[in-house]
Order: sequence, then C-alpha cells, then structure tokens
Amino acid sequence: MTDLLPLLGSALILGLLGGGHCLGMCGGLMGALTLAIPAEHRGRRLRLLLAYNLGRVLSYATAGLLLGLAGWVLASSPVAQGLRVMAALLLITMGLYLAGWWSGLTRIERIGRGLWRHLQPLATRLLPVSSLPRALLLGGLWGWLPCGLVYSTLLWAASQGNAGHSAALMLAFGLGTCPVLLATGLAAERIVALLRRRGVRMAGGVLVILFGLWTLPGPHQHWLMGH
Repeated sequence: MTDLLPLLGSALILGLLGGGHCLGMCGGLMGALTLAIPAEHRGRRLRLLLAYNLGRVLSYATAGLLLGLAGWVLASSPVAQGLRVMAALLLITMGLYLAGWWSGLTRIERIGRGLWRHLQPLATRLLPVSSLPRALLLGGLWGWLPCGLVYSTLLWAASQGNAGHSAALMLAFGLGTCPVLLATGLAAERIVALLRRRGVRMAGGVLVILFGLWTLPGPHQHWLMGH
C-alpha cells in the first residue's frame, strides 16, 4: 500500500491539472447539463453533475481494471522491465503535456475513434438529461470518449502489472478531473482559472516528470530508498 500512495498522488495530479484538456472534451456537455436545469434549481443541477461525473469516473476505473488484467499477465513475463520503462516514459510525457511544453499526447486519441463511433449515437440519445440514471449512464458512455490524456494514463496504470492497482489509479485520475468539470458546470470560474494558471500547471508537470524519472529502473532508486 505504501508503494501505491505516490502513484495515486501522481494520478490525482494528472487528473486535476489535466482538467483544462477535459474542458475541451467535456466542457460542452457540462454546459448542456447546466443549461438544461434552471438556475434556481441548483440542487438538482448539482445532483445531475455528480451523477454524470460518477459514471465517467467509474468507466475510467473499469477500463483500468480490464487493461490492468493484461498488464498483470505481462508482469510475470520477460517484458516486465519494459513495462516499467514504458510507465516512466509515459509519466514524463504527461508531465511535459501538463506543463504545456509538448502536446503529442493528443495523437494517441486516434486509438479509440473506432469504438467511439459506435458509442456516440447511444450517448446522444440520452440528451437532454432529465434524470439521475440518464446522467449516470451518459457519464459512463462519455468516459470512453477518445482522449489522449486518458489513454496515456490508462497505459501507465496498466503497466503497473496489478489489475487492482490499475483500477485504483484510474479511479484517482478520474476523481482528479472532477473539480474542474464540476466547477465548469456550476459556473465557478475562479476555481477553473486557478487550475489553468500557467505556474500551477508547470509546477504539477515538473512533479510528474520527476516522478517519471524516479520510476525509471536504475541504481538511483536504491540510493533514494536508502535515504
């Protein structure tokens, strides 16, 4: 469990500071959910937003569990060291993305476009969202929207070689994305502005890069563990 805590912290940071990217993918839907409920019914609006985000986060955790099973099989094979290196490189890449220094993660979104073509019509039929079950189901479907940040985090989580850990990391990542999307749905511009500040994003990106460097196999890990 102790070894998992730094990973969970990294996943939370990825989700929290990657929220700016989530606005581009889900911000329109947040606006649609908000406009569908009159401003005076803030309680109902909040419940719908929470149900939508719960469905989305659970879909991330499910994907982490499924792909993590494949990672668990590979963890006992000769490619286990390669998985560790891949996890470290993905962390470094995501840190560069969060800091705004490289946006190559968006190219990974091509992987899921075929699946999304089949899911999008189902998601569209749930609009307008008028009940909690519809919001929950819509979030569950929207969680499979092609997203470079989600896919990269998913591959990183799966490379841990433990299905339970992969699901937990994707759950933490999903929870990290919630503040920005909830703030957008509730028109809390100050929170969104804070999380999108360049200094905040750069600091988070550097932390993730450092953790990625620490994850790389090598003698530096034995030295750090000894201290």
